[in-house]
Amino acid sequence: MLLAIDTSTGTSVAVVDRDRATGELRCLAETGTDDTMRHAEVIGGFIRDALAASGIDRRELSGVAAGMGPGPFTGLRVGIAAAHAFALGIDRPFVPVVSHDAIALSRYTAGDDGPLQVVTDARRREFAVSEYDGLDADGLPVRVDGPVLVPRDEVPASRGIRFDATVVSAGAIGMLAELAFAAGRLPLAADAPIYLRAPDVTPSVGKKVLR
Repeated sequence: MLLAIDTSTGTSVAVVDRDRATGELRCLAETGTDDTMRHAEVIGGFIRDALAASGIDRRELSGVAAGMGPGPFTGLRVGIAAAHAFALGIDRPFVPVVSHDAIALSRYTAGDDGPLQVVTDARRREFAVSEYDGLDADGLPVRVDGPVLVPRDEVPASRGIRFDATVVSAGAIGMLAELAFAAGRLPLAADAPIYLRAPDVTPSVGKKVLR
């Protein structure tokens, strides 16, 4: 049973469980907003609300999954930091997931088929783009390219369906992590945010002191 968090676009928090008897994945509760400016203000309340709605005590969780992006620096780090802190607080593993992979999973399980292009707003007139080609034998999305940063007017034509996401479902983040665990394929991603863009601020070389 996982707490899942994503702040790569808006903010989403969910509690996901796998039925031990049937193997069925269930999203027990999910809450979120597509507001891209208030991640820090809402994340704590969303975690509280998702746990309360699911009826799950934090001690029952087996881990905390988080979307690692791609996403803008400020918003993305809020969710990752919250997930790390919660995992540390309950002494459970932290599970990193590529946010675009979760979007692809949600689209394929909703009935999309074949090539899929996932697009999210990276701001500054740029989009983050990933290309997929269905699900593999373990039910995980097959990413064939990306994520890459592309100017808004230069996004390549999709070979199949283009899907522009405004919120990454934390439920899909958790389900992807559960599928990967069942298939013995964790970790799915590195424990490092996927920013795609260099930071605006770089360390100063410092001033030379003359004696």
